[in-house]
Amino acid sequence: MLPTGTKNNRPTKSRVCGLLLALLVVAVLRFWRLAEAGPADYDSVRNWQIVLELARGNFAQLFHHGSPAFFLLYAPLAVLTKSFLVFQTINAGFGIIALGLFAAWVAQKASLTGFEAAGLTLLAGTSLLLTFSGRDFTMSSLTLVMYVGLLRSHFTRLHQPSTTVALRVVGWLAIGLCFGYKFLFLVPILVVLELGQADGLWRHRSLWWRALLLLAAPYVLLGAFGVLVGLPWYRWLGFYFRTVVPATANLAGRQSTLHPDLLYYPQYLASYESPLLLIGLVLATGLVWRDWRKKQLFSGQPLPLLAYLLVWAGCLLAGMSLLIKAPRGLLFAYLPLAALAVLSSRRVLPGWALGSVLAAAVGLNIFRIQRELWAPLPTQYSRVAAWLQQHGATKVASTVGLGLAPFLNDQQTLAVVNDEHELAHLRRQGYQYVLLDGYWRVAGLQRFDSLRCQPPVAAWAAPQLQRPLLFLEHSEFTGLGYAETLAACREAATDTLPLRLYQLR
Repeated sequence: MLPTGTKNNRPTKSRVCGLLLALLVVAVLRFWRLAEAGPADYDSVRNWQIVLELARGNFAQLFHHGSPAFFLLYAPLAVLTKSFLVFQTINAGFGIIALGLFAAWVAQKASLTGFEAAGLTLLAGTSLLLTFSGRDFTMSSLTLVMYVGLLRSHFTRLHQPSTTVALRVVGWLAIGLCFGYKFLFLVPILVVLELGQADGLWRHRSLWWRALLLLAAPYVLLGAFGVLVGLPWYRWLGFYFRTVVPATANLAGRQSTLHPDLLYYPQYLASYESPLLLIGLVLATGLVWRDWRKKQLFSGQPLPLLAYLLVWAGCLLAGMSLLIKAPRGLLFAYLPLAALAVLSSRRVLPGWALGSVLAAAVGLNIFRIQRELWAPLPTQYSRVAAWLQQHGATKVASTVGLGLAPFLNDQQTLAVVNDEHELAHLRRQGYQYVLLDGYWRVAGLQRFDSLRCQPPVAAWAAPQLQRPLLFLEHSEFTGLGYAETLAACREAATDTLPLRLYQLR
């Protein structure tokens, strides 16, 4: 019995070893030169500031971006440290955990070999967008953990229908909504899959009531907590309403949340992610279609893994193409797309060919990570902060960007302006310097023409502020299309000194 058991355990051991080694490589990529990177974007710094505010007892921004659980989770840490790098590092760890949970689940369900499991982990983990978002301080990494939990539990619900498993799916959805409003976009996909399943589980009235109570619980509990700290009871729900129906245009002039463009995401995936993702999507579609013709899939049978992930990837790609866009709009699609590429390729390619394709894809991903994320390092905000401290500056203004904030000391204050006409008021309040932060180009706020014509007292290059991915990530804010966004990036690249410091007189 012992030799047989040992033999049967070999695929599992190989799979675990492959996963762990691949996760180690991904961890190196995520943490490499992180201390030199500084904040990835505006939202990262704003989230850090809100966490620090909560630690001081200021709960005014508890429901910022509809993510109260994110801020409450990190608030205790802010009692121990204010270091942005510590928050950034811990958050990166959650992204690696999400990747490991997803890859382990797919590998187990599809009986992948150790090499295939490692290939899936590396293909997904070296995605440019997931690497970028895995080095910031936003909700992306934590929401990926909740999303993977939802995927796994719902797949189990389809194959082992029971009230307990169905409520577990609802539980993951409820928890996910506490960390990010984009979990609302998953509800239509769950409905589509449930309609296709048609097993009658949701006909049980008691299940409906229990599910609704479970979904309502976070809103009641956190809403009550919000009232206790002085916020209106409707603040969280009001965020949803204003996201769908903005009262006014934002600072960049974008107001509508609908912007149909079926080419934006395919163009981005083809240009900045592995071509294997789109190839895998097409190949998986053909294989599922062939299987449906032969085996009558979708006729009351639970979906196999390939078809299940295809539904998720396809629905996310189609649905998000109707809304305002940024690469992070497909945050939940990157892992399924990587899985589709591996699962479909292994059905049509011999082992050596699959290995070569995956190695080439991962190599291309790492090249793009080097070009987009590592090459522009180190950040120059630390040098700006050092200059200000040497010259005794205590009150500083910044145009649009918050990147300087984590590098200032406790005696220094940073105010953000979105229009140069605000500087006169700040001057009267004793502000000594203003940093013309090139982030104004990224956000599309062309309101600093007079300031740009003045001679600066100091200036620095900032390649991080001129990368296409950063501009594309803000196309959701600016409302610009894919080509327009890249054109703005090319224009920004002509500015050799995008960080300019001026004295306020």
